[in-house]
Amino acid sequence: MRTGVFYETFRTEERLWNSPASKWWMLAFTVLLFTLPLWGSKYLLAMACIIGIHVIATLGLNLTTGNAGLISLSHGAFLGVGCYTVAYFGKMGVPFYLTLPIAGCIAALLGVIVGLPSLRVKGIYLAIATLAAHFILGFVFREWTSVTGGVQGASIPRAQLFGYVLRGDRDNFYLIFALVVILGIAARNLGRSYIGRALVAVRDRDISAEILGVNLLRTKLLAFALGAFYAGVAGGVLGYFYGAITPDYFALTLSIFYLAAVIVGGLGSVLGSIFGAIFMTFVPEALRLVANTSAQWLPNVAGLVLPMGQVVFGLLIITFLVFEPHGLTAIWRRIRRVFHLWPFKT
Repeated sequence: MRTGVFYETFRTEERLWNSPASKWWMLAFTVLLFTLPLWGSKYLLAMACIIGIHVIATLGLNLTTGNAGLISLSHGAFLGVGCYTVAYFGKMGVPFYLTLPIAGCIAALLGVIVGLPSLRVKGIYLAIATLAAHFILGFVFREWTSVTGGVQGASIPRAQLFGYVLRGDRDNFYLIFALVVILGIAARNLGRSYIGRALVAVRDRDISAEILGVNLLRTKLLAFALGAFYAGVAGGVLGYFYGAITPDYFALTLSIFYLAAVIVGGLGSVLGSIFGAIFMTFVPEALRLVANTSAQWLPNVAGLVLPMGQVVFGLLIITFLVFEPHGLTAIWRRIRRVFHLWPFKT
C-alpha cells in the first residue's frame, strides 16, 4: 500500500471515529458491552472473553505487520511467554497487576531479540527467521519443566484484586475488556504519533525513511517489541482466564490465526484488528455449530466439516488478498458511506 493511500485511509478512519454519530454509537456499544455479564449467557460470555484476548493479541501483530510491514510468525509463541510468565510469578505470590506488565516486558525483550535479523533481511526471509524463533520458544516451553511444567503444562493461580479472587468468566470479562480499551486507545494514539508515522515510513519506503532521519534498526526493533508486548499481555490474560495451559496451545496455527485476523480485518487499523479478531474467532465456532446441527440428519458430516478449519483460514486469506486487500475495515467504510448518503443524496 502506498503512503498516500495509507494516510487517506487513516484520515477516513479518524473522521469515522470523531463524528458525532460515531461517538453516540460507541457510547451505546460500550454500555451494551459492559452490561453483557448481567444478561448474557455463559456461552456468550465465554466467547466474549476469548474475543477480547484475541483482540489484544491482534492489535499487537497489527503494529508489527500492519503498521511496520514486518511479517512475524512467532506471535503465538509470545503469547506463550506471557502465559508462562504469569504462571511462574503468580505461584510466587506476585499480584496480577504486576505480573501482566512483567509478562509484556519479558515478551517485548524477546521480541527485540527476534527482530534483530530485520535490519538485514525482509519479506519471506524475515518470516522464516521469526518462524525459527517460534520453534525455539516452543522447544523451551516443552523442555524447561521447572518453569513451564513441560508437556504436562502449568497451572495459573487466580487473579486477585484487594483480596477479591477473580473467578469465572464474569469476573475475568471486566479484566479482559478493561485491557482491550486501554491497549486499543494506546494503539490508536500511537498511530498518530511520531513513532506511528516512523513505522509506516519504514514499511513503505525504508531507504527513504532512513534518508529522512528515521533510525531503521531502532524503529524495527520497537515494532517487534510493541507487538510482542501486546502478545505477552494477551498471553497473561489467557492464562488467568483458563487457569491452566499446555505447550500444545501455542502451536504455529495460533500465529497463522493472528496473521489471518490482521489480513482479514485490515492492515494498520485498530478497527481492523477488532473486526479481524471477531471474524476469525467465529469462523471455527460457525463450523462447529454447522457440524453439530447437521449431525442430526448427516451423522458423518462432523468428521468432514470440523477438520476444514485450517482450509477455511487459508481460503479467507487468499480471498481477502485478492478481492479486498484492505480487509473488513474497507467494507465497513463503504457501508457507512452508503447509509450516510441514502436516501438524501445520490
